[in-house]
Amino acid sequence: MKKVRITVKRMARYDDLIEKYENPIEHPCSMRLDQIFISDGIEKPEGFCSSAWDSVSPFVMALSCGAENFYDSWMKNPKSAMISCNDGFRPVSFLLETVEDESTD
Repeated sequence: MKKVRITVKRMARYDDLIEKYENPIEHPCSMRLDQIFISDGIEKPEGFCSSAWDSVSPFVMALSCGAENFYDSWMKNPKSAMISCNDGFRPVSFLLETVEDESTD
């Protein structure tokens, strides 16, 4: 199985929805822009949000096993996917890319 690099590419925040619907929470998200995680395809990387992992893990597993061209080739790089977490208040977009060699650069 191939490793998959998960990079935080965008973080949104919908204050109007938070104010209207969300109960206050102490630590809503600890991700940082351009933060990188590496997955073996099966295990959630250390420090990666569990809720976000629920959203991205099927794509991470598929890429790790060699899948390409999700959704009729919507990505320029066929060995990648752009997936967002399921947080409707603070969605985070992740770029998933197959790591072709042992280097993570």
